[in-house]
Amino acid sequence: MASNRIGRINEEIQRELSALLRTLKDPRVQGGMVTITRVDTTSDLRYCRVGVSVLDKTQEKEVIRGLKSAAGYLRRELGASINLRYTPELQFVADDSIEYGAHILEMLRDPTRVKPANPANEHIVLDGEDE
Repeated sequence: MASNRIGRINEEIQRELSALLRTLKDPRVQGGMVTITRVDTTSDLRYCRVGVSVLDKTQEKEVIRGLKSAAGYLRRELGASINLRYTPELQFVADDSIEYGAHILEMLRDPTRVKPANPANEHIVLDGEDE
């Protein structure tokens, strides 16, 4: 029951932080496309680890620094919009799950690595493949 509550809180924090990112004036954060990919809150609601993905990987460290410097502002605004006893302390970490997923998809589409499960389907040519 408590994990369901934490899950709903995580979703609400993710939604509010995504909206608050647009209000930041820091050029480090505004420079690239920033996405909140996941939110993990501790069960006592004291800490919240926020996974951040940046489109341009060269700007990732600068974006994380910008978010860490704006953590106080984001926490205050989050506390005003979400009615919780404790507003969690925000910890921003780089998340490479999108990049990892793209890598796995690329590996699955590579015919030299992945063979069809059914040998009868070997004659099927997928889009973008040469015969």
